[in-house]
Amino acid sequence: MTAVPANATVAANRYVGSIAIIGLLFFIIGFFTWINGPLILFAKVAFDVSDAYAFLIPSAFYISYFCLALPSSVILKKTGMKKGIALSLLVMAIGAAIFGQFTTGRSYAGAVSGIFILGGGLALLQTAINPYISILGPIEGAARRIAIMGICNKVAGAIATYGLARAVLHGMENISVQVESALPVEKTELLTEFAGRIHGPYMAMAGVLAVLAIAILYSSLPELKAEDVNSSPESIDEQRNSIFSFPHVWLGALCIFVYVGAEVMAGDAIGIYGKNLGLSLDYAKYFTIGTLACMLIGYVVGLLLIPKYVSQERYLSISAILGIAFSIAAMFTDGYLSVAFVAALGFANAIMWPAIFPLAIKGLGRFTEKGSALLIMGIAGGAVVPQLFAHFKELFDFQVVFAVLMVVCYAYVLFFARRGHRVGMK
Repeated sequence: MTAVPANATVAANRYVGSIAIIGLLFFIIGFFTWINGPLILFAKVAFDVSDAYAFLIPSAFYISYFCLALPSSVILKKTGMKKGIALSLLVMAIGAAIFGQFTTGRSYAGAVSGIFILGGGLALLQTAINPYISILGPIEGAARRIAIMGICNKVAGAIATYGLARAVLHGMENISVQVESALPVEKTELLTEFAGRIHGPYMAMAGVLAVLAIAILYSSLPELKAEDVNSSPESIDEQRNSIFSFPHVWLGALCIFVYVGAEVMAGDAIGIYGKNLGLSLDYAKYFTIGTLACMLIGYVVGLLLIPKYVSQERYLSISAILGIAFSIAAMFTDGYLSVAFVAALGFANAIMWPAIFPLAIKGLGRFTEKGSALLIMGIAGGAVVPQLFAHFKELFDFQVVFAVLMVVCYAYVLFFARRGHRVGMK
């Protein structure tokens, strides 16, 4: 029997350890990203605001990516990965504490600022770990690795959504009814008591994030240099001396923009969608879990098929076509069946990020970090598309508005999968 070299065993253990740490970080990202869905319903009741104002929760969260992704790439250049990740977790802890404190006092501006800061920490974290997991192994298998991270992300989202629904949002339908008929003083007391439920959970989360920040500094997570593992003849060509020399990454950033917009619509806006169909808030607060369950199924299917049976770009095309089909089906149905088609979009969305990201950064070499930052900026689509939905549904039938926005988003994803990712590549 041939003995396995000691250095090979060490390398294998180091690889598994790195995957586990990055998996934990994707779990954290999922927890704080997908909790926005029920938070929209929470904000609508706790702050007694319109749908458009309630959607400021995801808008502030995702617009922070656009504002802070490029600064994050500069920070990471100076701090390195470990310190950068630790800093991102600390910023998130501050944002969570601010959100919990201001929400308890029913200051909506303060609460939204806390969400913005929390999103800023996540922008720094995502700018670091998305290219890292993409280049940790062969780029052709990156969608498979990111799919594993996606499972961690969506499991966390389901836990966060269910936990918030049970711990904070219980009896929300009854409270909403009481508020409508209450006198001003009684109304304020009811809403203050309801808003105060968020304080304990968010302060606890802030504490956990601060502890994790310290733990990362002492972890075994290794540094990787993108120019050493993601180079290609194109990326070292003398004519390619800036990020503007890679049109496929700019098209990829726009693809991330529309994809995240579609993902937020399917995951976060599904509660408001169900409410507009006349369904109870006590049921609508759980709808995000349905989307996450469909995404988990999609990740498992992707893990089984990519890249052994189908390439990541072909699977991306199939996913986009499914997204268009489910969006149209949701428009022509009603009640829980329509909500089910919206949740099924989770299956279509599952492998989109895992496929788009590696296709968009392929061959960037020393520009990988900057290209990654551009893609992270595209996450701002999660702020724009839901806001378009919130405003246009006041003017037109909300199901038609939902379907039109989603079909446009998925049509562009289909273009990127078929042609966009090859533009400018020799």
